[in-house]
Amino acid sequence: MKVQIKDSKREYDGFFKVDKVVLQHEKFDGSMSKEIDRLNFNRGDTIAVILYNKTNESVVLVRQFRYPAYVDDGPGWLIECVAGIKDDGEVLVAKKEVLEETGYKAEELKLLTRFYPSPGGCSERISVYLAYVETREEIKDKYFGIDNEDIQVIEIPLVKAFEMIMNGEICDGKTIIGLFCLRDELEKS
Repeated sequence: MKVQIKDSKREYDGFFKVDKVVLQHEKFDGSMSKEIDRLNFNRGDTIAVILYNKTNESVVLVRQFRYPAYVDDGPGWLIECVAGIKDDGEVLVAKKEVLEETGYKAEELKLLTRFYPSPGGCSERISVYLAYVETREEIKDKYFGIDNEDIQVIEIPLVKAFEMIMNGEICDGKTIIGLFCLRDELEKS
């Protein structure tokens, strides 16, 4: 199917970018649509990692404050899997984020899935990986993060993590998708 970009303008160029385009796209009947305006919020692609401890049958997650999840009476503090913006390469970023945010070393990573969390307005694509972990690097306490991040590391039995999804305590999309993919992966083994 064809897409014709008629005009493109960068509306915002900071930590993330916002582009406004005028376009036409091929319709299912083969004709071209009328010209339409669209905005694209471009924050880059994200790498997420589900950390699973086979011995304890638990997942290692992090809790941190997220302002967008605070507005409109949201909880603000979310329980999430480790994640970061993709820059150098997926596996390198994933291993770096795991160590920085949790103190665990992720030796091997397995790709579980890739998805677009909000394709109606954002070009971000999230790649979710699985890493098996046993023990953390020796680090003084269980609060991590850099660049003004305040991160609490928590280890939760996998069964409880699914209960927390059902009662709304875990409400982050990439984490929910990652945990369901982990469950499928464990059922295959």
